[in-house]
Amino acid sequence: MSNNAALIERISAFVANHMAGHDPSHNARHVSRVVRLAQTILAKEKARDVSIAYDETVVTLAAWMHDIADRKYLPKPTDGGEQAEPRVAQRVQKIVSHVSYSTEIKDPSVVQHLISSEGGYPELAIVQDADRLDAIGAVGIARCFTYLGAKSKAPSKDGPEPDLGDAIEHFEEKLVKLEGMMKTVTGREMARERAFRIKEFQRWWADETGLDN
Repeated sequence: MSNNAALIERISAFVANHMAGHDPSHNARHVSRVVRLAQTILAKEKARDVSIAYDETVVTLAAWMHDIADRKYLPKPTDGGEQAEPRVAQRVQKIVSHVSYSTEIKDPSVVQHLISSEGGYPELAIVQDADRLDAIGAVGIARCFTYLGAKSKAPSKDGPEPDLGDAIEHFEEKLVKLEGMMKTVTGREMARERAFRIKEFQRWWADETGLDN
């Protein structure tokens, strides 16, 4: 097994163990889907534009680590990898710390610079798109309601009682915006259908709850 393959296997096992107690909206299966999506996007983007030098190991590791932004969990130098792994760790850390929606909306120009040829982090665009694809479509709808259910198990004494409509509000607050925030051509293509499913669900919801009357 190559050094990179062994490293990815070690990190994926750590993530599965670390996230074992998380609710299904943000558990290891979510991360695994993001990894598969990132690899799909990477393959299509590499075929689309051979001039961009993507690091496949960085994409895969950042996809596995995107919900664990803790520096101590990133790859550490090992025998035979002293030269490569610090560089990989630095790149993964940079990507992981800029994947989230909340981080980007604070200053979108930062992410735009990082993914540019000058910024030097094209892998960020792939991992970010993969994570956002898992937040929309049928899976995104399921995750949204699952998260609401998890929060409802410990409702705030000071806040209103959780309601199914809270999930629909989240669609408007965030999810319907994600299609327009995709960075890669492949991500935009894949997001188009998933975004349509979100909008269709909203129409069904309005019809069944009488919100359109």
